[in-house]
Amino acid sequence: MKNILTHYTISELIIKYPFIKDYFNDNLVPFKGHENLTVEQLLGILDYDTIEENAINPEAFKIGLIQYLDIMKAYFVSDKPTNNTITIYPGLYKDGKKEKFEEITIKSGEVVSIVGPTGSGKSRLLADIEWAANKDTPTKRIIHINGRSLETHERFSSSNRLVAQLSQNMNFVMDMTVAEFLDLHASSRLVEDKDTVIQNIFNKANSLAGETFDIDTPITELSGGQSRALMIADTAILSSSPIILIDEIENAGIDRKMALDLLVSEDKIVLMSTHDPILALMGDRRIVIKNGGIEKVLEITDEERSILGELEKMDQFMMSMRNKLRHGKKITLKEEE
Repeated sequence: MKNILTHYTISELIIKYPFIKDYFNDNLVPFKGHENLTVEQLLGILDYDTIEENAINPEAFKIGLIQYLDIMKAYFVSDKPTNNTITIYPGLYKDGKKEKFEEITIKSGEVVSIVGPTGSGKSRLLADIEWAANKDTPTKRIIHINGRSLETHERFSSSNRLVAQLSQNMNFVMDMTVAEFLDLHASSRLVEDKDTVIQNIFNKANSLAGETFDIDTPITELSGGQSRALMIADTAILSSSPIILIDEIENAGIDRKMALDLLVSEDKIVLMSTHDPILALMGDRRIVIKNGGIEKVLEITDEERSILGELEKMDQFMMSMRNKLRHGKKITLKEEE
């Protein structure tokens, strides 16, 4: 970390760590007009009157700057965790009876679907996981992350969330373009090679969306499918949250298989509530919810994998019909010239 004092200009540091300007201002070190200098060079050219008047101690300033960066990086940025686990311990059905399993553990890279009738409790299970329930939700379940209950500050932290949730109802209200939105998120995460990361997210989002969009498109003008594609790509690549909860995206207008593959490739744990047999069979297991509780956990069988292949063919056929409608073509089984 010490090499930042001599190897980077102040301008480069501001781009990489925007909050560093606050440290200069708080310590009354004038840097404006000298952004092309390193910190070491800047301190070396300060005149005696400025140092005396502003009570600047160059050595203390350098030590404090390194400590400040360490603290701020720890607050704003966290490395993407790997080998994470979620363990679900039984709670209660709606009628007060205890759920019938001992524990369910889900690991990084797994996709688990959550199925059951409308109102059965699928979203309640997602909520329990999102807030790392500890017998303090209506189900009385306990959720352990990486083998332990989370502390209160971990459960309700807004700066370093362990869980990210994606749903069908995702509407942007900010007045900015896709590029500006991604730049804002990347800057807040202090990512290196920001431009490359932004372009990667944009490319992935367009590959997921049913209809492509431009990087300069205002995010308020994105369709529902485009918005979800953007958020899935952003969450997979940029979010530090190791756990992704998806609430019914079967009608989201995105390439569902590609979306799941992208999330899993980033070592995320993916749980999705769904009524869609294709999504349900894309998972490694499925949790069956009934009467507010977990009724059973089913492993995906070889026969179901075979059925999934047939369902995907049917889905591709339906997608081709939708694309013909979108582009004003006649509905026909033959390809138009």
